Amino acid sequence: MTLKEQITEDMKAAMRAHEADRLGTIRLLLAAMKQKEVDERVVLDDAAVVAIVDKLIKQRKDSVTAYEGAGRQDLADKEKAEMVVLQAYLPARLSEAEVLAAVKALVAQVDANGPADMGKVMGAAKKQLAGKADMGMVSAAVKSALSH
Repeated sequence: MTLKEQITEDMKAAMRAHEADRLGTIRLLLAAMKQKEVDERVVLDDAAVVAIVDKLIKQRKDSVTAYEGAGRQDLADKEKAEMVVLQAYLPARLSEAEVLAAVKALVAQVDANGPADMGKVMGAAKKQLAGKADMGMVSAAVKSALSH
């Protein structure tokens, strides 16, 4: 079963169980997926779905920060609940040690020598680690590896 099919089945299950909050989040995800398919005239594979889920989670994190800064804990809690639902569709994430090892291998692979080569390393990292690791963590690891 593809990730897209799994999400559709989860939507049906949430409808049957009358889980309104979960259903709303899954519908948001399906709408984002449909929008991308229509805009780009493609059929999404699992990697593209994971990229959309990553993007939606990042939006939720930004919203939580903004809501907490404005003293709106009720809205921040709602965004956090949506993040929990969305994170169920992400593959297992690499640990920090695994990310550091992957970045060291990439730095050697692309023959990067300093901070000027960050773009080259990040390009390779995006191809290899997208969906498997938090790209913010990857970016920090690349900066660290190239500054030595």
